Amino acid sequence: MAALNPYLNFDGNCEEAFNFYKSVFGGDFTNLTRFSDVPKEYQASPTDGQLVMHVSLPISDGSVLMGSDRPAYMGAITKGDSCYLSITTTSEEETQKLFNGLSAGGKVLMPLDKTFWGAYFGMFSDKYGVLWMVNYDYNQHS
Repeated sequence: MAALNPYLNFDGNCEEAFNFYKSVFGGDFTNLTRFSDVPKEYQASPTDGQLVMHVSLPISDGSVLMGSDRPAYMGAITKGDSCYLSITTTSEEETQKLFNGLSAGGKVLMPLDKTFWGAYFGMFSDKYGVLWMVNYDYNQHS
């Protein structure tokens, strides 16, 4: 079966953001490649050398959060509100841990609470502008 893995682009602070995500999810990066690590003929600019070309952080069985910095030659990043990263958890405790950890320094859009549709759910924008939903479905765990 295919796996869907979110890929985030940053404007020079990818490593900082992924260290933050790592502090919340735990685990280790399976890949952290900088633009300076690629062969010279593929390097666009010497000033981009310390930017992250690719990083991978496994966050559960089969789910990997990936990202990179976007060098200036690729154009500016436009952040929008048309996409959320949705996390389905296995307990209220895990839901609280991830919601509280990832929303720290960000903006809560919908506080974590029990909902009329049978879930423990909340939404927020993290301190890097990434939109998240965290959901624990009571109906699937009774």
